[in-house]
Amino acid sequence: MGEGSIECLVELEREIARLQALQVREIADYSATRGETADVASELALGLSISENAARIRIGLARDLVSRLPGTLAALSRGDIDAYKASKVSEPTAVLSDSLARAVDAVVADRLAGRDPSSIRRMVNRAVQKVDPEGAAARAEARRRERRVELRHTVHAMATLTADLPAEVASAAYARIDRRARCLRNSGDQRTMDQLRADVFTDLLLGEHSSGGSPRAEIFIHIDFATLTGLASNPGDLAGHGPLPAPIARAIAFDPNSTWRRIITDPHTGAPIDVGCERYRPPAVTADHVTIRDRECRFPTCHRPAQFTDLDHVIPHQRGGATNTGNLIGLCRRHHRTKHTPGWHFDLTDTGTLHITTPAGHTYRTP
Repeated sequence: MGEGSIECLVELEREIARLQALQVREIADYSATRGETADVASELALGLSISENAARIRIGLARDLVSRLPGTLAALSRGDIDAYKASKVSEPTAVLSDSLARAVDAVVADRLAGRDPSSIRRMVNRAVQKVDPEGAAARAEARRRERRVELRHTVHAMATLTADLPAEVASAAYARIDRRARCLRNSGDQRTMDQLRADVFTDLLLGEHSSGGSPRAEIFIHIDFATLTGLASNPGDLAGHGPLPAPIARAIAFDPNSTWRRIITDPHTGAPIDVGCERYRPPAVTADHVTIRDRECRFPTCHRPAQFTDLDHVIPHQRGGATNTGNLIGLCRRHHRTKHTPGWHFDLTDTGTLHITTPAGHTYRTP
């Protein structure tokens, strides 16, 4: 310890997780001893100097891990994940029966190590939809009926406006805002991208036209042919969001405003072999192929949809790198800059798997 290395930091993180597992077991034991009385959270909140809501969350997580998610608890005890990542298993499975929750736990427990919280949440959501497809569809429909807009006043003469919307609607709205903001930026507007998105958003809501027209918005939803035709009920996948229940994915696909695109994939690797080009505005086939293949920014832990990323040459063009699907990847602007920082090395295999080596010498694989 004390050497300032990645190895030391990783081991400290694992040790913290192991301590969290001990605390989880103690909280579960304490809760079981006290029973279901309402003051359990109050007493824990006082002892740990946290809010009662935070105490209730900890108690719920502890009960779930000990009684319903033994594999996830074991991963926490080994230091493979921390308590926050464990909550990404607990939260999506909270709606399931004990037996179904254990079924999801059995599927995901050995696949948690090395994943970021968003990836864990997506993996668990997909498993939940697999073990309870009808329930997942019903819950999604129920949540869509709860869509709403909220205004929260903050400090320094600012306020936050949020909308809880169906994933594909929110994604399409953001795509439209982002496209218009990029057009303004490329035309020489000096505002930052965050400022431009906020101003375009405001113009669209208030009906102003000072920003000009908005380009067509695009979102990408991947759905297999069997599910599309109703022969299967596999979840679809909304780039940047994750799995969508099959009925919702089909409904979006059959919307009159949706455009279908044929993608033939390798049955062994899942990598695109051929991408159909019939669409509203025919783009470069190469850019299309990379966007469809990557779905999101290729940097591990980043889930920015691929249509909002930069197409970057893995082997720089000035060093002979080809402009083709075997040498292009989608990286968000931040991770595009990271790639070109000294000490970082990116390598793309023939199957589209990306290997990223950090300045410390560690290599991470993103299929």
